[in-house]
Amino acid sequence: MSKQVFPLNSPDISAFARALGRQLQTREAAPSHLEVMNMLARAAGYRNFQHLRAAHAAEARLDTPALVAAVDFRLVERALNQFDAAGRLLRWPSRRQIQLLCLWALWSRFPAGISLHEREVNARLNAAHGFGDAALLRRDLCGLGLFTRSRDGSDYRRQELPPPPEARELIRRLRGLAPN
Repeated sequence: MSKQVFPLNSPDISAFARALGRQLQTREAAPSHLEVMNMLARAAGYRNFQHLRAAHAAEARLDTPALVAAVDFRLVERALNQFDAAGRLLRWPSRRQIQLLCLWALWSRFPAGISLHEREVNARLNAAHGFGDAALLRRDLCGLGLFTRSRDGSDYRRQELPPPPEARELIRRLRGLAPN
């Protein structure tokens, strides 16, 4: 097993020394190696050495940059071409890949956790597109699992799902254009 190095910082060396001294005074015999490590960790403000080690492991995980998923900007550009300057969807794309990105963009315009009636969904979709087929968009949103609906159409809810990288980029670029 390789030895791991854990830096131990203390903002006040005097307080650190006092805390360590108090711990050593309560001992009758010399502390073991593990007991010394626990005393040092406690003097620095941790519960024990395990807490110190877990804190440093968490810091290393947080400091490691997450892998950024590659974005196909050509696909995003093709999807952007389907929207006008106000962020309205002008036409229904023929390529399914572009359709999916456009559906994610429409999905992002609905409030999370709010129940909407079919009429409200149609009104929002009609405001967000210009080709007059809210039913097509509504069916596709439900078919992809981006929305759930009750059998009678009285309850539509946006599903909280993580958009794919291209959809995130499209949503980001449309955010300033989209009607509220």
